[in-house]
Amino acid sequence: MKNRLIYKILLVFGVIFAAVLVRLAIANKDMLTAVIFHKQKERPAVTVVVDTVKEDDVIPSFEAPGRVVSKYQVSIMARISGYLQKSYFKEGDYVKAGETLFLIEPVEYQNASNVAGANIQNIKAQLDYANKQLVRAEELVKQDYIAKSRYDEILANRNALKAQLDAAKSTYNDSNRNLSYTRVKAPVDGRIGIIDVTVGNYVTPASGSLTTINSTNPIYVTFPLSSDDFDAVSSASKNTNEKRRVELYFKNGTKYDLDGVQDFLDNKVDISTGTVTLRATFENPENRLIHGEFVTIKLFANKSVKVPVVPLIAVQENQEGKYVYTFDENNMPKITYVKVGGQSGDNWIIKEGLKAGDKIILEGVMKVIPGAPVKVVSKEEYKKEKAAEEE
Repeated sequence: MKNRLIYKILLVFGVIFAAVLVRLAIANKDMLTAVIFHKQKERPAVTVVVDTVKEDDVIPSFEAPGRVVSKYQVSIMARISGYLQKSYFKEGDYVKAGETLFLIEPVEYQNASNVAGANIQNIKAQLDYANKQLVRAEELVKQDYIAKSRYDEILANRNALKAQLDAAKSTYNDSNRNLSYTRVKAPVDGRIGIIDVTVGNYVTPASGSLTTINSTNPIYVTFPLSSDDFDAVSSASKNTNEKRRVELYFKNGTKYDLDGVQDFLDNKVDISTGTVTLRATFENPENRLIHGEFVTIKLFANKSVKVPVVPLIAVQENQEGKYVYTFDENNMPKITYVKVGGQSGDNWIIKEGLKAGDKIILEGVMKVIPGAPVKVVSKEEYKKEKAAEEE
């Protein structure tokens, strides 16, 4: 019983002690806040230059991640069966349309062509004889030297030979077509990929791809644009389907020498991403752009629009994004976050957060403290003060 009583007394004292510590902490915090506020009041006001947000005629531009895609991506297939006898290229070579890539053993198909050709000659000889017989029969039947039935028989034989000749010609053409397939040719200009089936293997139309060709010039770049940006770029044009100028930047930030043209847009917004897929076409004479490469695209509208702009020096950035200093109802500086839509000369294009006529701190922003008073001076006075500080 005595131990329990001691334990209860200690517990009560502990609670009282904790409450005292909390009150002391609150008091110290209030005291610290008062000191800081007092110090801020004592600190001289920061000298700043104030400006108003202006509007400017700007051609809107929009950045997006892009992917280089060949205009033609062709799988080279065997169209006949046979042993792959020879290849005429190295992996990675650039080839022209019509250039021979592989040779499938041609002997069997050459023989079939020869037989079909000989069959044509044989039928032609028979047809020539049948035509001569028919001419003689026509004279004889007129003079009743032969029966009409005999004439009809000769005529039918001639017509059958004509039909046989047509069929033989089709067989000959078909055999020559198969013979031509023994030379597997490039259907488009482009760059050869890895060889999937090497020389010596037996191939058939079901063997799959022998290799692939990706065309290189011209070449496509596909890129997604948010529906909001798409509406913005469309509103700056008379026609949604207008062609627009496009710049391309490599991963290291280097700009591609040639500008492209955005010449295609998808007919729907992707529900999962809220974006519209667009495509630009670029000339690629030196084959610098490679199929599958990831790049950055900058799309330009065709017409300028009036938008709020803010000088670069007025905009700061922290973890939450870009911001400027504006003024609250008590004329004290406050942080206002903005969304920008790229640069126009020495200005940021403002998409959200500010409008024309808003007052912002232009110079002296590095020393500004939100809620602390500032001293507004002209640009000339600000320059003089800075010069005096540096002396």
